[in-house]
Amino acid sequence: MDALVIPGGESTTISKLAVIDGLMEPLRDARRAGLPMFGSCAGMIMLADRVEDARPDQEVVGGIDMTVRRNAFGRQVDSFEADVVIPALVGKPFPAVFIRAPWVESVGVGVDVVATITRAGDDGTIVAVRQGPLMATAFHPELTGDARVHELFVEMVRKHS
Repeated sequence: MDALVIPGGESTTISKLAVIDGLMEPLRDARRAGLPMFGSCAGMIMLADRVEDARPDQEVVGGIDMTVRRNAFGRQVDSFEADVVIPALVGKPFPAVFIRAPWVESVGVGVDVVATITRAGDDGTIVAVRQGPLMATAFHPELTGDARVHELFVEMVRKHS
């Protein structure tokens, strides 16, 4: 296996199933060994070192020195689409789909902010990050016809190999 994608969904459920099925430690071991991983939405939460508004028993794979807030943009009815400028991507803004999405509250020194969006009253909410062989987005790139975010991850994997 050259890389792993942790998809969107419900992070508490993903966490519980990974623990029940005995996958949490192998996932952490693979991450520590340098396996490239990409997490979208709930996958971003799973790759975060710190999670706000999580259940006390929720476990994560970790690896990205960031704090994320679950459901930060609101409930299911608050889901939205927005064009996101991602400087690493050539061309037009990326058509991002946010579904009960997290956002990044803060990042550590070694984390590259890949994309932000501007909301009323702030200077830019972090919605995509990268640290070493790990990448995460608060949005669902798989729900668009635009493959550029996935291509960016594939390029990261190729460079890491």
